[in-house]
Amino acid sequence: MNKLFALPLFATMLALSACGKPAADDSKLVVAATAVPHAEILQVVKPILEKQGVTLDVRVFNDYVQPNDQLVQKQVDANYFQTEPYLDAYNRDRKAGLVTVVGVHIEPFGAYSRRFKSLAELPVGADVVIPNDPSNNSRALILLDTAGVIKLKDPSNALSTQRDIVDNPKQLKFRELDSAMLPRVLDQVDLALINTNYALDAGLNPTQDALAIESSESPYVNFLVSRADNRDDARVQKLAKALTGPEVKAFIEQKYQGAVLPAF
Repeated sequence: MNKLFALPLFATMLALSACGKPAADDSKLVVAATAVPHAEILQVVKPILEKQGVTLDVRVFNDYVQPNDQLVQKQVDANYFQTEPYLDAYNRDRKAGLVTVVGVHIEPFGAYSRRFKSLAELPVGADVVIPNDPSNNSRALILLDTAGVIKLKDPSNALSTQRDIVDNPKQLKFRELDSAMLPRVLDQVDLALINTNYALDAGLNPTQDALAIESSESPYVNFLVSRADNRDDARVQKLAKALTGPEVKAFIEQKYQGAVLPAF
């Protein structure tokens, strides 16, 4: 008699236990970003997404590697910090398959100095620091080519390296450092080529302080990036739409005054 009731009673207990478990939060969207301007821009869209039933959780990083690594590992749902050439290099080097979702803004790349007021003042043998990742490394060299300081074999090659320098009349001495380190060594070198997000974070004003800066036609658009398996997730698509909406465009134009430009 007891055996006949044991199975139904156990099944009922399992059902009650399942009902008592909290459901997964399908409304939450975790996005990795660097602090300025990406995390600041994400704060603008937070209330917009909240009204659409999406809770945006912004995780701030101070480097360019972890946001992609954590996206690959599914620790975050998307990231917002990088250009397409940088993403292409990461995917190639790490054999990853991260994808762009939408382009949001451009951060004109700049050359900065505490010691000189123009590139023409740079002495022979000047100490120049540039980013050490392939995409931004090339971007720095291309900017110096555009400014007439060096000459590259093919300035249109988005992955140019120091080996592609065919003329260096000032015999500049290049050192490669992690992008986040560049503002910190600005006082110790003759010239530093710095990504705008790190320049802004360090209190620099790219439109006023840079000795050379990319034009508004820069192809280096910053993208919202996801994995291929969640690119079409409704939450990711809602974020993409919000990031390219009028509220974000107005914020970028008013907040950054040309140091950051909307790409839409």
